[in-house]
Amino acid sequence: MERTSNDSWDLASSVGATATMVAAGRALASKEANPLIQDPYAGPLVRAVGIDFFTKLVDGVISTSDVDDGGAAQLMAGMMAVRTRFFDDFFVAAAARGVRQAVILASGLDSRAYRLPWPNGTVVYEIDQPKVIEAKTAAMADIGAIPTAERRTVAIDLRDDWPAALRQAGFDATKPTAWSAEGLLAYLPPEAQDRLFDDITGLAAPGSQLATEAHSDGGASLGARATAIGDAWREQGFDVELNDLFFEGDRKPVVEYLSSRGWQVAARTRPEVFAGYGREFPDADALVPLRNSLSITATRT
Repeated sequence: MERTSNDSWDLASSVGATATMVAAGRALASKEANPLIQDPYAGPLVRAVGIDFFTKLVDGVISTSDVDDGGAAQLMAGMMAVRTRFFDDFFVAAAARGVRQAVILASGLDSRAYRLPWPNGTVVYEIDQPKVIEAKTAAMADIGAIPTAERRTVAIDLRDDWPAALRQAGFDATKPTAWSAEGLLAYLPPEAQDRLFDDITGLAAPGSQLATEAHSDGGASLGARATAIGDAWREQGFDVELNDLFFEGDRKPVVEYLSSRGWQVAARTRPEVFAGYGREFPDADALVPLRNSLSITATRT
């Protein structure tokens, strides 16, 4: 089903299913011989959602090599390991600089509020669809997970007036904040992407920091990749059409857009980020379009 301007989802449908997919990647990455990350909550969260394909992958009932998808499932763990570590390090570094307020946009099954070593007094805000927030909160309670910071949830669609809802949850726009928009932009319409950065800028006190990702083709390569793996995953019982989840249209380059709004921006290509963690970007034809994807950090001046 194609996206609309007011669609919604839970963790087993539409965009929400991609949050479960990413959590499955983190669970697999945590089992690697020399793991870049340790996410003990990813597996239990995937099981709580109950998408059979991802549960079987996490539990080892099927292996990534069993799936005839051109190696997509096998690559997922390595990609998620590096992406997760990049954002983990971003938050840890921000905290080391004295930032005590964090906002995770489209938080999905993100477990950072529970597993990162947040300094005392840190408040972590998680923003996502109401059904997503409710399901994750319940699942974490069921497994006895305890946040390592003060966790505050904001159940709202990012296409709505989320800044007002964030303020109502206690957000202090006078304090520096660490913001993350991980794996998010391609799921927003182009105009909503601009509005998201405008809203963040309006709430970002000097010294605030932002981490995000951007694709040089606006996410078209993601759609092409999703089409390639869709049939194989459907054979495993995963019936979400991934290619339908991305919004088309021309997008303004993120680095230039943020720079024009008073952010000091740094960007690295995906292979450069991999190399920074001692890993080589996978030499797979299907991933060639992603080589120019950017991992971006920015500071509000």
